[in-house]
Amino acid sequence: MKFTPTLTLASMLMLVSLGAEATLQAQTPQIEIDLTATEVISQGRTGTCWSFSTTSFLESEAFRITGALHDFSEMAAVRVIYPEKVERYVRYQGKHQFGPGGLSHDVTHAAAAYGIVPQSVYGGGQEAGAYDHGALDGLLEVMAEELVEQSGRIDPAGFDAVEATLDAYLGALPESFEYNEKEYTPASFRDAMGIDPDAYATLTSFTHHPFGESFILEVPDNHAQGSFWNVPLDDLEESVHHALENGYTVAWDADVSNKGFSFSDGWAIMPETAATKAEWGTLDAMPVEPLVDQSMRQSAFDSQENTDDHLMHIVGRAADTSGREYFIIKNSWGQGNEYGGEQFVSMAYFRHHTIGIMVHESGLPKELQKAMAR
Repeated sequence: MKFTPTLTLASMLMLVSLGAEATLQAQTPQIEIDLTATEVISQGRTGTCWSFSTTSFLESEAFRITGALHDFSEMAAVRVIYPEKVERYVRYQGKHQFGPGGLSHDVTHAAAAYGIVPQSVYGGGQEAGAYDHGALDGLLEVMAEELVEQSGRIDPAGFDAVEATLDAYLGALPESFEYNEKEYTPASFRDAMGIDPDAYATLTSFTHHPFGESFILEVPDNHAQGSFWNVPLDDLEESVHHALENGYTVAWDADVSNKGFSFSDGWAIMPETAATKAEWGTLDAMPVEPLVDQSMRQSAFDSQENTDDHLMHIVGRAADTSGREYFIIKNSWGQGNEYGGEQFVSMAYFRHHTIGIMVHESGLPKELQKAMAR
């Protein structure tokens, strides 16, 4: 008599689970570099990806320097920068970018002007991960416009009202605090974490300015008119590889308003050769991507196909079964994908859609450090 085993429900569920795990492993690139970062969190309903990404970057920097991982407040930098945005908007008589956006150099500027504080000390007035700045952003815009309309008779008390509004929504910034049984000021805590705001370099790659020089990058969220060092595209990509290979993470500004960027799938690729999303939804079905050169990238920027959309944190590198490499990014949209909120960014996508990067000057190749006089 032939014996036919009977599978229990628990056994069947276990087999399904093992199969799903095997499929996921087959679709996930092999991790080559995985640098330390804090866990993925959500920026909520705010336009503050610039602070979430760069604060995460500074957390990894503090770990690299001190060997200890700390959770820094994202909203502290927001609280520092917002009054400056209002003042700058008024000084430009309303003819300047105004809104919640920003770039990585806003966070290092806040660290220089004020310092850094732990998340446990300054939470920003709302529950972490559930931030909603819709009302605040709208109110600040109204207040800024009202100040502009007072041209010739601007009352300084109007700026005091902006500060009071920010204190009401986000909370007043602490002048000192206790953390891990020690007393700090924001500046002394920044220094204890090993963060030197002047040590961070911003790079980009566009041909409408000369290579080997810095220029003010023409994107709307560069409200502070920060300068970027301009390098050829190959050098920009190599700078990130070099940084990761030497233990440095990278803050990344990119265009994400295109069909190749899929948070839910955990990918960011150039899918022009795929007829449907189903053809690039898994590793085994990834299409051949186009070769991205300098002119292709420049054309996308000049035509405004590529815009300054979103800032993220590059924390590692991986390779798929075909040998294609991907940068691993930490996003700030929560952990709602198969990779816990991280994504794999192909080299083609990086080359085409990058707006700019920030990295510690010591993480750059030596010849580039020399050229930049860093």
